[in-house]
Amino acid sequence: MKINNQKNRAVMSLTPPLYIFDLQPQRAERLSTVLSFVTEPHQLLGADTLQDKLQQQPESVVILGATGVVEPAVLVRQFPASAFLVIGDALSYLLEHANVVGVLSEPFVYSSLTQLLRDAQQYHRLLPTHKQPELLAKFDGMVGQTAAMQKVRFLIQQVAKTEANVLVLGPSGTGKEVVARNIHLLSNRASGPFVPINCGAIPAELLESELFGHEKGAFTGAISTRKGRFELAQGGTLFLDEIGDMPQPMQVKLLRVLQERIFERVGGAQTIKADVRIIAATHRDLETMIVDGSFREDLYYRLNVFPIETPALSERADDLPLLINELLNRQYQAHQARVKFTERAIESLKLHSWPGNVRELANLLERLVIMYPDQVVDVAELPKKYQHLEVDSYQPVYPEALQERDLLNSLFQSSEPEPDIDNDNVEQTDSAELQLIFAQSYAQPVMQDLPADGLDLKEFLSELEVRFISQALERHDYIVARAAEILGLRRTTLVEKMRKYNLGKEE
Repeated sequence: MKINNQKNRAVMSLTPPLYIFDLQPQRAERLSTVLSFVTEPHQLLGADTLQDKLQQQPESVVILGATGVVEPAVLVRQFPASAFLVIGDALSYLLEHANVVGVLSEPFVYSSLTQLLRDAQQYHRLLPTHKQPELLAKFDGMVGQTAAMQKVRFLIQQVAKTEANVLVLGPSGTGKEVVARNIHLLSNRASGPFVPINCGAIPAELLESELFGHEKGAFTGAISTRKGRFELAQGGTLFLDEIGDMPQPMQVKLLRVLQERIFERVGGAQTIKADVRIIAATHRDLETMIVDGSFREDLYYRLNVFPIETPALSERADDLPLLINELLNRQYQAHQARVKFTERAIESLKLHSWPGNVRELANLLERLVIMYPDQVVDVAELPKKYQHLEVDSYQPVYPEALQERDLLNSLFQSSEPEPDIDNDNVEQTDSAELQLIFAQSYAQPVMQDLPADGLDLKEFLSELEVRFISQALERHDYIVARAAEILGLRRTTLVEKMRKYNLGKEE
């Protein structure tokens, strides 16, 4: 009994105390009568006690009437955390103060009175000083500051300390299990187990045994007694993922457990009490399934006591930088590497529709970490379907000396064919085409040794460059882009060399 009283006081403390300060006693009594009729706890205070009460409990709701010598504007300014409702148009000028929520007029009407009390409590609930506990709450793996994610965190905090069944809804890959785990971690059952089960991944004939366990010999293969997920979750939380995929016969049995809080193992007669909190999740539209007859309506209303909808990633694109950082930190242990993104790459990712949601993002990041470990990724490095911005990506232009040195090294390497060459692959490469051009240009084998009388290396390389460029242009009918591609040059670089050597299509 003592525990219940403590719980009641804790619940009541969430509602700010309500005070009436009005030096017209008959009006104050009429208002008090109406508040008592709607079961709204309140106190009638005099001028000598009001300020003491507000000093002790600054976050209060005050209905302010005639104040006598007390200046009402001073009182309102002195206690900004209190919400004030004023009686009569004579005090309506106080509405210029942010914490004066509304004006009450006689006769006191139930509808307007309850609406103004609600607005005053809303003022109290959303006070900036109340945001700190929300920020300090330990949410595991839930990042994001968009309005959609703040709403999800608020709903988790509101329901966590209760025993209400929760139904988590949302598309695949939005983190429904993360939501369920956070409800468990913030609940009074946090010290107990969190037991997940995917109702869609287990064959229908095995699902009953998985949930409720079985006795030895209950069916072929039951060589020993086994506890089910309900028993494993005793004192904690059972997470029923993909509840929309549960077969109808199992829906009936689950409904009985939710209603009576008891079950038996398969093949057993002993009744076991189900001391578990149920959280279910699905990506399916259960209301449509009820109409189709594939999901029980009574089970739906048992589970859907407190729904939480997880937003699609496309609805909270501004959370991408925080999400990317969180996912990369998780993946670091596996790959010992990270990637960084340019601002343009982030903007391009924000424009993606993300049909796979956070799961798709995690897969993309893992791929990029493998391809570009500890490097900076721009739009050009993103896979094609994630490139939603048309930007000119930097393409390096190297000094001619470096290009000539590279070409010289390739000329003087061994001309003997490598063993075990896959000819099917070689003939598909641009390098093979370049080798063909070279073969057409020189009937002699590739030079292996420096001639005894030496050579003019610069002139030799220039002649070689002219011959290669000419061959590439002729082969592709002077289509510069294609010729540049097989020569491994940028188009602009090839155009400059054509001007340098006066290479052009003869008219």
